[in-house]
Amino acid sequence: MPPMMKCFLLVSLLAFSAGANAKPIVPVPEQIPGAQRVDAEAVIEVANKFKNLVIIDSRIPGDRKIGYIEHSISLPDAKTNCKSLAKIIPGKSAPALFYCNGVKCGRSVVATRIALQCGYTNVYWFRGGFEEWKSKEYPYLHE
Repeated sequence: MPPMMKCFLLVSLLAFSAGANAKPIVPVPEQIPGAQRVDAEAVIEVANKFKNLVIIDSRIPGDRKIGYIEHSISLPDAKTNCKSLAKIIPGKSAPALFYCNGVKCGRSVVATRIALQCGYTNVYWFRGGFEEWKSKEYPYLHE
């Protein structure tokens, strides 16, 4: 079979297996311009520095069953917009931190970018997310 035919078949198979209604995968960058990337230790530092820090869990509600960072607010990326953010973040300069499952999860990427587009200026992004938090054995809650 010619190499081009193999490539076409592979792409077709991947497209078919993903399904017609599959949500595209969001690439997870190293940095998000306008947001400060933090690791688990920095999450603790930021929380200690800003008593009014809003921690937003961008995962779907079912993911919180495996655990979530204490005091985090569930706001899935699909429901994140300027209006929903305004209901939970007290002002455009108030500190807000976004996380999801981990470095392969794009939900916090989407939510962080939306917050920046809405004009929030004190935005933190926990790229390692719940996976890093749990692996470092920091305390977490279950729903």
